[in-house]
Amino acid sequence: MTDSVLRHLEDSKAEIQDRLFEYLRIPSVSTDPSYEEGMRTARELLKTRLNAWGFRNVQELDAGGHPCVYGEWLGAGDKPTLLIYGHYDVQPPDPVDLWDSPAFEPTIRDGNLYARGVSDDKGPSTIALETLRAFLAVEGKLPINVKLLLEGEEEMGSATLEANCLQHSELLAADAVLSADGARWRADLPTINIGSRGNCGLEFTVTTSNRDLHSGRFGGAVPNALHVAADLLASLHGLDGSINVAGFFENVPPVKEEERDAFASLPFDEQAFFKDLEATAYGETGYTTLERLWLRPTIEVNGMWGGYTGPGTKTVLPNEAHAKLTMRLVPGQKPDRIIEVVANHLKQRCPQGVGIQIAENRGGAEAYEVPKGLPLLLAAEQALEQTTGQKPRHVKVGSTLPLSDIIHRCLGLHTVMFSFSTADENFHSPNEFMRLSAFDEGFAAWVSLLRKLGED
Repeated sequence: MTDSVLRHLEDSKAEIQDRLFEYLRIPSVSTDPSYEEGMRTARELLKTRLNAWGFRNVQELDAGGHPCVYGEWLGAGDKPTLLIYGHYDVQPPDPVDLWDSPAFEPTIRDGNLYARGVSDDKGPSTIALETLRAFLAVEGKLPINVKLLLEGEEEMGSATLEANCLQHSELLAADAVLSADGARWRADLPTINIGSRGNCGLEFTVTTSNRDLHSGRFGGAVPNALHVAADLLASLHGLDGSINVAGFFENVPPVKEEERDAFASLPFDEQAFFKDLEATAYGETGYTTLERLWLRPTIEVNGMWGGYTGPGTKTVLPNEAHAKLTMRLVPGQKPDRIIEVVANHLKQRCPQGVGIQIAENRGGAEAYEVPKGLPLLLAAEQALEQTTGQKPRHVKVGSTLPLSDIIHRCLGLHTVMFSFSTADENFHSPNEFMRLSAFDEGFAAWVSLLRKLGED
């Protein structure tokens, strides 16, 4: 017999879609101040819904940035308390001309729902919230105690999440954290993420003269700031992709053979992977593609600019050049230390007479691994096996979920990722989408998991 809550979710598909579309139309871009109204509107919508659905103590947690939205339902007595996480902020839509439909106008095509933020993280968090709403609507209660933490700064490194956790540690106390963010590896293979890389970053500016100069009158006699920046960036890596920064690998243990064996056994078509990207393999020698993505640290140039980039030609010798870097971290690496060693590398290699200024990005998180045997992890595995008919495989994710590290350090809680977006759904890129089938799969798994937690 179909579960009554799941049946209610199936019967409510049209209403759920309408609510999701309203949510997706809100341009809640956290990193750009011009979207402040969109951020406020998203918070108001969430608070209104949580209050209407039966949650209590709904409020904003403000630590000086974009506030989190909090709500709770604590009527399950001595049952476990689960802190459920999602985020309402999204990436900027740029470049907007590469979207096939407007970024903030949800559009269904070929079984996919397209919109900025639909996969990261409004769609997955909607699965979680609508499942909770359905339990309260059908049964008048939840199987367990639930606290909700909906962040507004995930897409900008969770800059004030740590402060919020420290200020509200008693309010956020729970037994474990279940994240609706994090993404599954593939849509055709049940997996559960057991770890994520950390993240930190910096921006630097080099200055070679007091103003832009005529490239004919001064070229060849005065350093070109873009050339200097390019040389500095190139010095970070060897030709084989290895990282050439002294101190970068301090405290990084060797890759465990058991992990290498486990990931080697995953069904992964490397040729198809690169064909889909229209790219070629690159990176440290001695490691497979999955190992480079999940087990090894990186330094990436996210942006570089300077000089004239408008139409036509301007024969200028740029006096300033800028670049943004981010570093993905593995266990053993500390964000502050990595920023220090990369900054030292750049300063030491900057030519004499050239100025360099370095600014650290706000935020930063260490790598995170779910402890083996964590009860929430085991329950999530059982729920996936029950709803898919297959035992889920363990994978890692190369990106960063700042929540996991921050929550563990501040509150002593472990996080399990239970998202039903998929890694290939263009989050952070034009034409972000989410498979419509993922909503059915997600609802079934969330219902199963919540019931299982309530029974244990």
